[in-house]
Amino acid sequence: KDEQIVAEIMRRRFFPALLTHKTWEGFHFAGHEIRITEATDCYGAVVWPSALVLCHFLETNSKQYNLVDKNVIEIGAGTGLVSIVASLLGALVTATDLPELLGNLQHNVLQNTKMKSKHQPCVRELSWGIDLEKNFPRSSCRFDYIMAADVVYYHPFLDELLLTFDHLCKNETVILWAMKYRLEQENQFVERFQTLFDLEIVSSFSSLNITLYKAMRKGRMKA
Repeated sequence: KDEQIVAEIMRRRFFPALLTHKTWEGFHFAGHEIRITEATDCYGAVVWPSALVLCHFLETNSKQYNLVDKNVIEIGAGTGLVSIVASLLGALVTATDLPELLGNLQHNVLQNTKMKSKHQPCVRELSWGIDLEKNFPRSSCRFDYIMAADVVYYHPFLDELLLTFDHLCKNETVILWAMKYRLEQENQFVERFQTLFDLEIVSSFSSLNITLYKAMRKGRMKA
C-alpha cells in the first residue's frame, strides 16, 4: 500500500516537454495543472517530496478536512505548492517564508491561483521567532490550519521554529505537518514539539522516510 500511494503521489508531477529559458515543474492537484518555478541556489526554492505528500493528503481528504473559507497559514512555504493547492481547495491562505524567497513564492502563487481560487492568497515574510507579535498579533491572527512541509532539517533555527508554531496556534488550530526523517535532530525536535502539542500520525511512507502528522494544543485533540 505504501508503494502504491507513493507511486500515485509521484505521478502528480510532470515536466515540460520542451526545455525553455525558465525552469519549471508541473503538478496535477485539485483539478488544476500547477506550474512551479524553482531555483537551485537555495533549499526553499525547490519542491521537496514532503510537499507532494501533504498536497495529496489535502486533495484526497477534502471532505474530512474541508478547507473552504478556512484560514490557513503555511510556514516555510518555499515554492508555494502546498499554499497553492490549499487555495485551489477554497482556503484563505497566507503563504510565508524568508524575504529572499518571497519574489519566487509570489510569482508561483499568483500564476497558479489568479482567477482560479475563491480567495486570492496572501504572501508574507515570516522569519521564525522574529517579531511574531508585531507581524502576527495573537489577538487578531486566528488560523484554522497551520501547514508545514519539510521544515525540520539540519538548520540552527529549531528553537525559533517551535516558538513560531506555539505563537500561531490557538486552541482550535489544527497543524498538518509533513516531515522527512534524515538525522537524529528530527527525533529530538518531535520530542520537544510534544511538550506543547498532542501529535497523531496521519500517514507514514517508509519508502520516502516521510511522516504526515496532525497536531493540536495539549488536551485539544479529542475536544
